[in-house]
Amino acid sequence: MKELIIINPFCPEADKTERLEAIIAHSTKGCKVRVLATAEEVEAADLRNKRILFTISLGQSGINLSLYGILKYFRLNRDALLGAAGGVILDGNCEFYTKSTGRSVVFTANRAGCTFPGRPLVEGTRTLKNYNIQAQNLHTDNMGAYMAAGKELVNNILSYEPVKKEHPKILALHASNGRTSNTLALWDMVRKHLPECNIREISLRNGSVVDCRGCSYEACRHYGEEGGCFYGGPITEQVYPAILECDALVMICPNYNDALGANLTAFVNRMTALFTTHRFYEKSLFGIIVSGYSGGDIVAEQLISGLNMNKTFALPGKFAILETANDPKAILRSEDAAQRGKEFAENIRKHLIR
Repeated sequence: MKELIIINPFCPEADKTERLEAIIAHSTKGCKVRVLATAEEVEAADLRNKRILFTISLGQSGINLSLYGILKYFRLNRDALLGAAGGVILDGNCEFYTKSTGRSVVFTANRAGCTFPGRPLVEGTRTLKNYNIQAQNLHTDNMGAYMAAGKELVNNILSYEPVKKEHPKILALHASNGRTSNTLALWDMVRKHLPECNIREISLRNGSVVDCRGCSYEACRHYGEEGGCFYGGPITEQVYPAILECDALVMICPNYNDALGANLTAFVNRMTALFTTHRFYEKSLFGIIVSGYSGGDIVAEQLISGLNMNKTFALPGKFAILETANDPKAILRSEDAAQRGKEFAENIRKHLIR
């Protein structure tokens, strides 16, 4: 049996940790576990190639001071989690902060090499209203749904194995102008080092890409069962079939105002129709992100929450390359950008190619 390392940042207020302790006990029953509670304990452990569960009590403030020392260590030691696979359980005493903290933890640990299977975040808000639908589907109460989600997450962490092929299929999505785009230029630096991969690029720049209209679940599922969506267009005609066929999705994302561009955001939102009838645990997500100034981490976290946490794409270790370039094609003059592009391609190959 694989050992499960639990990174449980110390919380001095015992009354705030009771529910977290309950879900940890339920989720890890029968597992061989080792608990690390402080940054010093984390630093002393060899976490490479391990299975890791972050369990974090946030209380009402959304702040766990011990967590910051642990995140600092991972941000300064970029290979500390190489080969690891992990997940996160966050328990709070208000309705906020669990998702934003979860995104930050996953982004930081992923930069240190940790892979996250699809749906790696289990979050308990104060009221657990975020489990209303799951409770109905499981014919239980919200607490029961919360516990079931934790158990499923642990099973996913312990059983995770990357899907590798000799000639994996990659779908690259963008909405950029090829004549001026730094992000597409960076993708070109990466792509040329992936000769074994079958790569298809789809541009969402041209044509009408309409955002999600918020159909009822029944209507969305109906269209999803037909392989479509209410609005149709290039998302359903080109992207949906390509998503189902690919082994990995590369999102080519310029940073517009610290957010994904409109067409790429519409794509993420419109994935809901396809998601009603398909899951993507065996597909990997990668990101190519270029910012004019700063904020690439914010865009990376949007990809994590939209496609890894919500749509079940696996997040390989070091899933994104983040660069800074402002003027058109300035990336071509950026020091060592080509070398970093090559190294990122090697990371993609490591995760996808058998």
